[in-house]
This record gives sequence, structure tokens and C-alpha cells, in this order.
Amino acid sequence: MKNSGLNFRHLYFFWMVAREGGVTRAAERLGLAVQTISMQIASLEKSIGKQLLEPQGRRLVPTEAGRLALSYCEQIFPLGDQLQEALDEAETGKMRLAVGISDSLPKLIAFRLLQATQQMDTRVHLVCMEDEFENLLADLALGKLDVVLTDRTVRAGGSLKVFSHLLGESDMKLFGAPKLARKYRRNFPASLQGAPLLLPTRNNALRGRIDAWLLERKVWPEIVAEFEDNAMLNTFGRNGLGLFFAPSALAPDIEDQFGAVLVGDAPELREHFYAISNARKITHPAIEAILTEVHSGLFSQISHD
Repeated sequence: MKNSGLNFRHLYFFWMVAREGGVTRAAERLGLAVQTISMQIASLEKSIGKQLLEPQGRRLVPTEAGRLALSYCEQIFPLGDQLQEALDEAETGKMRLAVGISDSLPKLIAFRLLQATQQMDTRVHLVCMEDEFENLLADLALGKLDVVLTDRTVRAGGSLKVFSHLLGESDMKLFGAPKLARKYRRNFPASLQGAPLLLPTRNNALRGRIDAWLLERKVWPEIVAEFEDNAMLNTFGRNGLGLFFAPSALAPDIEDQFGAVLVGDAPELREHFYAISNARKITHPAIEAILTEVHSGLFSQISHD
């Protein structure tokens, strides 16, 4: 008869190996010997009577039973972290806010949104993680994040029970390094015909709107490069590789920090900013502070619903 009592220490080691893709990496992460980890995994598999991990190339991946066990681990162990954080908050009087920042969201916009949390009476400990939109939604659903800041809404009918909250929107401007901007500023936007342009990749919410904007004006620029990461796009733009769009709300920052100057306005082209949460009604005090500041006019150049 199999032992029905799970050893959570063994289960934790399995979770780490599954996440790291191998015993050696998990051992390095935990500061333990490889043999120790292997013995713990073997004991777990023996106690439940099922193989949980199998080799795939140079990695260890979960078996079918392992994937089921991993899905529970992804719920169990983050809760332990949250409990420790809650106890720490109670002791220090500091509130924790775990924020996922979509790699397509302008980092200066993220800074302005999160700046509101530092003006609260209660001290807020920010933990910011940047990743692709889909990965952040998964972490939000698992309780690893309190909110995701992004430039797109969640598609209706998805399997994840998360909710989009529109923070605001901004019209766009086209920027470029000074030499490039001077060349294409005259007769804008017709001047963009054949102009070097840096764009977000097609999985970015803004990309489709930019394509439609160019099509309506019957101009065909040369697309020099496409980027998933907005910060990388701006870096290439500031170094003169091509012209790039940015929210009007960030115009002073773009000019001061990136040394890029205005080529032309595109008021018909708009970017939206969202907070994604696990609940229809946001109750986390730090997120409420962000919403309050936004709707009270934190960004004078961003319009809101």
C-alpha cells in the first residue's frame, strides 16, 4: 500500500527541479548537493508510486503525472511566499506590491504610474518584474503578481479570470535623432515615404494602429527594425537608426533622456494603458492609489475615460 502522506520538503525539491530543468541547476539554486536533491526526488516518486520527471535531451521535464503535481506546486509554494510577505508587512508596517510590467509598455509610463505608490502614507515595497504579456498574465492568475501594467486589454472569452482596467490613453508623436529629424520634419507625414522607421513587432497592440495610420496617409516607410521590447526600440532610435513613435505624454522625457527631437504629431494615433487584476473591483490600496492619481490628472497629457 502506498504512503498517502506527502512530504512537502520532497515536493518542494521536485518543484525546483521542474522549474530549473535539472537537478544540477536546482542544487546550485538551493546551495545543496546534487545527491541530496536526487534522493529527495526519488523518495517522493517512491511514496506516490509514480515517475514525476523524465529526461528530454539535456533537461529533466515533468511526466504527465509530474505536470499535474507541478500545477499544484505552482499554487502551494507561492502561497507560502505570500504568507511570509504578509508577516513581514505586519512587522515592518510596509506594504508589498508585486507588479508585472509588459515589455511593450514604455518604461517611463510605468514609472509615472508606480510613482503614485510612493506618495502614500503607508510605505510601499515595490517588486517589479518585466516579461511578455502572456507570461505575466499566467503569473497574475497564480497569485505571483498583484497587478500587470500593459498597453493592451485581455481578450474576452479567455480561460484566465483576470480583468482589464483602462487607466488612460495618449496620442502619439514621431521622434528621431536630431540629424534624422531635421531631414524628415518638413512636409510631415508625406515625408515618411521611404524614411527609416523603427516599429514594435506585430504582436504589439500598437503595431496594427501604426500600420493603419500609415496606410491611410498612403506613405510607405522603410521598416529598419522591429522590437518586442520598447526600451530597446527607444535605444536604437536615440542612436539614429530610425524614427520612432512615442506617447505625447512622454515628449519632454524623450527629448531630455534620449536626446531625440520631434518630427511630427500623430494625434489620430493613440496608445492605451491598462492595469490587469484578478478582480473586477481593485481593492489593493497601492493599486487604488495609482487609479486615483491617474483619474485626478496625474498625466495632464493623457486623456481618460
